[in-house]
Amino acid sequence: QVHLVESGGGLVQPGGSLRLSCTASGVIFSFTAMGWFRQTPGNQRDLVAAISGGGTTSYGDSVKGRFTISRDNAKNTVYLQMNNLKEEDTAVYFCNAGVRIARSGVASGDDWGQGTQVTVSS
Repeated sequence: QVHLVESGGGLVQPGGSLRLSCTASGVIFSFTAMGWFRQTPGNQRDLVAAISGGGTTSYGDSVKGRFTISRDNAKNTVYLQMNNLKEEDTAVYFCNAGVRIARSGVASGDDWGQGTQVTVSS
C-alpha cells in the first residue's frame, strides 16, 4: 500500500519562499515518477511539477522559473521549492505517485497524499 506524507505548507507573504516535502512508502521510489498538484475550492487539481525516477522534470506554466522539483531517492522524498510566491499560488498542494510524463503532458498517478495548505497573503 502506497503512503505519501506531505509537510512544509503554511502562511507566507507574497515574494516569500516555502519548501514542501513528500515522503513515500510502499513504492520502489527510485523507479517511481512523482508529482505535485494543487487545488483551490471548486476547481480541479492542476499540475504544479513532476519528476521522473531519472530526474526529468516538467512544470505547469504558471510556476516555471519560480518553483523547482527535486528528489532524494535515498530518503524516498520529493521536494518542491517555491520561490517568489504569489497570492494566486494559494491552494492545497498534493503529492502524487506514479505520474506519467510525456511530450503531450503529465497525467496523475493513482496515489495521493493528504494535502498541505499553502497560503500566500500579506
